[in-house]
Amino acid sequence: MTFEINALPYAYDALEPWIDEATMLVHHDKHHQAYCDKLNAAVKGTEFEDVDAEEILMDLDSVPQEILTAVRNHGGGFVNHNMFWEIMSPDGGKCSGRILDEIEKGFGSLEEFKAKFKEAALGQFGSGWAWLVVNSDEKLEIVKTGNQDNPLSSGKKPILCLDVWEHAYYLKYQNKRADYVDAWWNVVNWAKVEELFFSS
Repeated sequence: MTFEINALPYAYDALEPWIDEATMLVHHDKHHQAYCDKLNAAVKGTEFEDVDAEEILMDLDSVPQEILTAVRNHGGGFVNHNMFWEIMSPDGGKCSGRILDEIEKGFGSLEEFKAKFKEAALGQFGSGWAWLVVNSDEKLEIVKTGNQDNPLSSGKKPILCLDVWEHAYYLKYQNKRADYVDAWWNVVNWAKVEELFFSS
Protein backbone atom coordinates (compact mmCIF):
# COMPACT_ATOMS: atom_id res chain seq x y z
CA MET A 1 0.00 0.00 0.00
CA THR A 2 1.20 3.49 -0.81
CA PHE A 3 -0.12 6.36 1.26
CA GLU A 4 -1.74 9.09 -0.82
CA ILE A 5 -3.19 12.44 0.15
CA ASN A 6 -6.82 13.07 -0.68
CA ALA A 7 -7.89 15.94 -2.88
CA LEU A 8 -9.35 18.84 -0.95
CA PRO A 9 -13.12 18.40 -0.49
CA TYR A 10 -13.61 21.97 -1.75
CA ALA A 11 -11.83 24.47 -4.01
CA TYR A 12 -8.57 26.03 -2.86
CA ASP A 13 -10.26 29.42 -2.57
CA ALA A 14 -13.46 28.10 -0.96
CA LEU A 15 -12.49 29.14 2.58
CA GLU A 16 -11.85 32.76 1.62
CA PRO A 17 -11.71 35.27 3.22
CA TRP A 18 -10.86 33.32 6.38
CA ILE A 19 -8.23 30.97 4.94
CA ASP A 20 -6.63 32.26 1.75
CA GLU A 21 -6.17 30.36 -1.50
CA ALA A 22 -2.39 30.86 -1.60
CA THR A 23 -1.99 29.25 1.81
CA MET A 24 -4.25 26.33 0.90
CA LEU A 25 -2.29 25.63 -2.28
CA VAL A 26 1.06 25.51 -0.51
CA HIS A 27 -0.27 23.83 2.62
CA HIS A 28 -2.09 21.00 0.85
CA ASP A 29 -0.02 20.47 -2.29
CA LYS A 30 3.45 21.04 -0.83
CA HIS A 31 3.47 20.51 2.95
CA HIS A 32 0.93 17.70 3.17
CA GLN A 33 2.35 15.97 0.10
CA ALA A 34 5.84 16.11 1.61
CA TYR A 35 4.66 14.41 4.81
CA CYS A 36 3.00 11.72 2.72
CA ASP A 37 6.07 11.15 0.57
CA LYS A 38 8.41 10.93 3.56
CA LEU A 39 6.07 8.55 5.39
CA ASN A 40 6.06 6.28 2.35
CA ALA A 41 9.86 6.41 2.23
CA ALA A 42 10.16 5.61 5.94
CA VAL A 43 7.96 2.50 5.87
CA LYS A 44 8.98 1.17 2.45
CA GLY A 45 10.03 -2.46 2.73
CA THR A 46 8.82 -2.78 6.33
CA GLU A 47 5.80 -4.49 7.89
CA PHE A 48 4.21 -1.04 8.28
CA GLU A 49 3.95 -0.51 4.55
CA ASP A 50 0.47 -2.04 4.56
CA VAL A 51 -0.76 -0.76 7.93
CA ASP A 52 -3.28 2.05 8.26
CA ALA A 53 -1.47 5.26 9.27
CA GLU A 54 -3.80 5.89 12.22
CA GLU A 55 -3.10 2.39 13.52
CA ILE A 56 0.64 3.04 13.33
CA LEU A 57 0.27 6.22 15.39
CA MET A 58 -1.78 4.34 17.98
CA ASP A 59 1.10 1.92 18.57
CA LEU A 60 4.36 3.81 18.04
CA ASP A 61 6.06 1.49 20.55
CA SER A 62 5.97 -1.21 17.88
CA VAL A 63 7.88 0.91 15.35
CA PRO A 64 11.61 0.11 15.08
CA GLN A 65 13.89 2.75 16.55
CA GLU A 66 15.65 3.41 13.26
CA ILE A 67 12.46 4.68 11.59
CA LEU A 68 10.52 5.83 14.67
CA THR A 69 11.27 9.55 14.38
CA ALA A 70 10.42 9.65 10.67
CA VAL A 71 7.21 7.67 11.16
CA ARG A 72 6.13 9.75 14.15
CA ASN A 73 6.79 13.07 12.42
CA HIS A 74 5.68 12.31 8.88
CA GLY A 75 2.94 9.85 9.82
CA GLY A 76 1.58 12.47 12.17
CA GLY A 77 1.79 15.14 9.50
CA PHE A 78 -0.02 12.89 7.05
CA VAL A 79 -2.84 11.92 9.44
CA ASN A 80 -3.23 15.34 11.06
CA HIS A 81 -3.71 17.11 7.75
CA ASN A 82 -6.16 14.47 6.51
CA MET A 83 -8.41 15.45 9.41
CA PHE A 84 -7.70 19.18 9.16
CA TRP A 85 -9.07 19.46 5.62
CA GLU A 86 -12.19 17.49 6.55
CA ILE A 87 -13.12 19.54 9.61
CA MET A 88 -13.23 22.73 7.55
CA SER A 89 -15.91 23.70 5.05
CA PRO A 90 -17.07 26.81 3.18
CA ASP A 91 -20.48 26.05 4.73
CA GLY A 92 -19.06 25.74 8.24
CA GLY A 93 -19.12 27.97 11.26
CA LYS A 94 -22.45 27.16 12.92
CA CYS A 95 -22.31 24.70 15.80
CA SER A 96 -25.65 23.07 16.59
CA GLY A 97 -27.29 19.76 17.30
CA ARG A 98 -25.82 16.93 19.31
CA ILE A 99 -22.23 18.18 19.17
CA LEU A 100 -23.30 21.52 20.65
CA ASP A 101 -25.05 19.64 23.45
CA GLU A 102 -21.87 17.69 24.19
CA ILE A 103 -19.72 20.83 24.17
CA GLU A 104 -22.09 22.64 26.51
CA LYS A 105 -22.12 19.61 28.78
CA GLY A 106 -18.32 19.45 28.81
CA PHE A 107 -17.38 23.14 28.91
CA GLY A 108 -20.46 25.05 30.07
CA SER A 109 -21.03 26.92 26.82
CA LEU A 110 -19.75 27.13 23.26
CA GLU A 111 -18.13 30.48 24.08
CA GLU A 112 -16.26 28.99 27.05
CA PHE A 113 -15.09 26.10 24.89
CA LYS A 114 -13.84 28.45 22.18
CA ALA A 115 -11.97 30.53 24.75
CA LYS A 116 -10.23 27.47 26.22
CA PHE A 117 -9.46 26.05 22.78
CA LYS A 118 -7.96 29.37 21.68
CA GLU A 119 -5.88 29.44 24.86
CA ALA A 120 -4.46 26.03 23.95
CA ALA A 121 -3.77 27.12 20.36
CA LEU A 122 -1.98 30.27 21.46
CA GLY A 123 -0.21 28.49 24.28
CA GLN A 124 1.44 25.93 22.00
CA PHE A 125 4.99 27.24 21.83
CA GLY A 126 6.40 26.99 18.33
CA SER A 127 4.87 24.53 15.91
CA GLY A 128 2.03 22.19 16.75
CA TRP A 129 -1.69 21.63 16.99
CA ALA A 130 -4.69 22.29 19.23
CA TRP A 131 -7.22 19.48 19.54
CA LEU A 132 -10.64 18.56 20.85
CA VAL A 133 -10.50 14.90 21.80
CA VAL A 134 -12.54 12.21 23.46
CA ASN A 135 -10.44 10.83 26.31
CA SER A 136 -10.40 7.38 27.86
CA ASP A 137 -13.28 8.40 30.17
CA GLU A 138 -15.40 9.21 27.09
CA LYS A 139 -15.28 12.89 27.99
CA LEU A 140 -14.35 15.84 25.81
CA GLU A 141 -10.95 17.34 26.49
CA ILE A 142 -8.82 20.08 24.92
CA VAL A 143 -5.18 19.17 24.37
CA LYS A 144 -2.26 20.57 22.42
CA THR A 145 0.63 18.72 20.81
CA GLY A 146 4.00 19.81 19.53
CA ASN A 147 5.22 19.34 15.98
CA GLN A 148 3.10 16.67 14.23
CA ASP A 149 2.23 14.56 17.26
CA ASN A 150 -1.31 13.18 17.29
CA PRO A 151 -3.51 12.42 20.34
CA LEU A 152 -4.03 8.91 18.96
CA SER A 153 -0.57 8.12 20.30
CA SER A 154 -1.82 8.94 23.81
CA GLY A 155 -4.95 6.83 23.56
CA LYS A 156 -7.27 9.75 22.79
CA LYS A 157 -9.69 10.12 19.91
CA PRO A 158 -9.32 13.43 18.04
CA ILE A 159 -12.49 15.01 16.63
CA LEU A 160 -11.35 18.60 15.93
CA CYS A 161 -7.90 19.99 15.17
CA LEU A 162 -6.28 23.30 14.40
CA ASP A 163 -2.88 23.53 12.74
CA VAL A 164 -0.84 26.26 14.41
CA TRP A 165 2.35 25.76 12.43
CA GLU A 166 3.25 29.11 10.88
CA HIS A 167 2.87 27.70 7.37
CA ALA A 168 -0.86 27.32 8.10
CA TYR A 169 -1.43 31.05 8.50
CA TYR A 170 1.66 33.18 7.90
CA LEU A 171 0.92 34.31 4.33
CA LYS A 172 -2.31 35.97 5.44
CA TYR A 173 -1.93 36.60 9.16
CA GLN A 174 1.86 36.93 9.54
CA ASN A 175 2.63 36.59 13.27
CA LYS A 176 -0.98 37.17 14.38
CA ARG A 177 -1.87 33.64 15.40
CA ALA A 178 -4.80 34.90 17.49
CA ASP A 179 -6.41 36.50 14.43
CA TYR A 180 -6.02 33.23 12.53
CA VAL A 181 -7.69 31.27 15.34
CA ASP A 182 -10.59 33.73 15.49
CA ALA A 183 -11.07 33.56 11.71
CA TRP A 184 -10.87 29.77 11.63
CA TRP A 185 -14.08 29.34 13.64
CA ASN A 186 -15.95 30.62 10.59
CA VAL A 187 -15.02 27.53 8.57
CA VAL A 188 -15.23 24.75 11.16
CA ASN A 189 -17.30 21.89 9.78
CA TRP A 190 -19.27 21.03 12.91
CA ALA A 191 -21.25 18.34 11.11
CA LYS A 192 -17.98 16.46 10.54
CA VAL A 193 -16.91 17.01 14.15
CA GLU A 194 -20.23 15.56 15.30
CA GLU A 195 -19.80 12.59 12.94
CA LEU A 196 -16.34 11.89 14.37
CA PHE A 197 -17.59 12.19 17.95
CA PHE A 198 -20.40 9.68 17.49
CA SER A 199 -18.42 7.23 15.33
CA SER A 200 -17.13 4.12 17.06
